[in-house]
Amino acid sequence: MDIDPIRDYFTGLQDSIIGQLEATEGAAFLRDAWDRPQGGGGISRLIEDGKVFERGGVNFSHVKGEQMPASATAHRPELAGRRWQAMGVSLVLHPRNPYCPTAHMNVRFFVAEREGEAPVWWFGGGMDLTPYYGFEEDARHFHLTCRNTLEPFGADVHARYKKWCDEYFFLKHRNEARGVGGIFFDDLNEGSFDRCFGLTQAVGNSFTTAYLPLIERRRELPYTERERDFQAYRRGRYVEFNLVWDRGTLFGLQSGGRTESILMSLPPIVKWRYSWQPEPGSAEARLYSDFLPPRDWL
Repeated sequence: MDIDPIRDYFTGLQDSIIGQLEATEGAAFLRDAWDRPQGGGGISRLIEDGKVFERGGVNFSHVKGEQMPASATAHRPELAGRRWQAMGVSLVLHPRNPYCPTAHMNVRFFVAEREGEAPVWWFGGGMDLTPYYGFEEDARHFHLTCRNTLEPFGADVHARYKKWCDEYFFLKHRNEARGVGGIFFDDLNEGSFDRCFGLTQAVGNSFTTAYLPLIERRRELPYTERERDFQAYRRGRYVEFNLVWDRGTLFGLQSGGRTESILMSLPPIVKWRYSWQPEPGSAEARLYSDFLPPRDWL
């Protein structure tokens, strides 16, 4: 299967997003190319201790192997014994200002092949928003961009992928959403290859439209140590989800991926407290009551 056009798209997307983020930050992101001994490699682009982004990374990876990791064959047992390739772009941005939300976006492609049989392939991806202090206009803008992005691919697609996102980015051990959601899809091979690739490209291309206006609105808002403290506490939920529930993290670690790049998603400053509760009626309490429960933002 010719996957060069997919790889070319992903590397171009990484370059495009990095260019926009560097303009927002006013500084360059580190570039770190790496090879994977078992096959493949990638390029990590990272900033730490920036003025806008306390930590942020945009990774491209293209890894391959002869045997599927257990996290993949448990989900798709028919893939056992096939050689495979996985590639994509994954980003997480942790802004410094607590009024700016954290964001995650991922677009990826997977193919497993065996001599004499048709390849098994699919696309996946999505984007989601994790605010610390909620602004309804920000959540609406993010979800509206997601809806407009998916509208050309079917009237029901956005509703399905929004619901999927709400269900996936959910901390079952906390009975709590990670953030205000967005869209999420996996195992996408319905319709033609061109439709699936086109949908994946549309999602990747729309991320900066969905997210960067929120940064511009909030990046100069004044804050105190109280807001920074709550931001660090809520970042703990982000860490818990990525290390306990996220299938992509598990796949990366089990398949011998580059640990530094996989765990780039974790924020630099995090706090946990025992049985903490927000003050009733506070802005922190409103995050729990008005923003984390899944709702129709449009």
